[in-house]
Amino acid sequence: MGVFQTRKYPSSASSGTFAAKYRALMARQPFLVFGLPFMAIIVAGSFILTPATAIRYEKHDRRVRQMTRDEELGVGKAGRRVDMKDEYYRLAAKDIDNWEQRRVERLPGEHDGIL
Repeated sequence: MGVFQTRKYPSSASSGTFAAKYRALMARQPFLVFGLPFMAIIVAGSFILTPATAIRYEKHDRRVRQMTRDEELGVGKAGRRVDMKDEYYRLAAKDIDNWEQRRVERLPGEHDGIL
């Protein structure tokens, strides 16, 4: 049985094409032909995408903003107006030392946690 040659010779028709020139240049200087353009695209992409990302987060910040303390207390329109001093004194007037611990009733078939 014959032995096949390991070295391939390019045909004369494909020696003048762009692909053949690119392959030859890639074999001689792979970083300049492949690595440098790849890294340039990555760096340029980061500079291009930074403003787009900033626009996205600015839009989100306009939609979701932090509420003031008065707005938090007035979220429930049906509720009464809340004042922190009144709430403090109302809680202080209750007898918080006299209380009883009660278990919550479970639904039928639900485990109650008693061993």
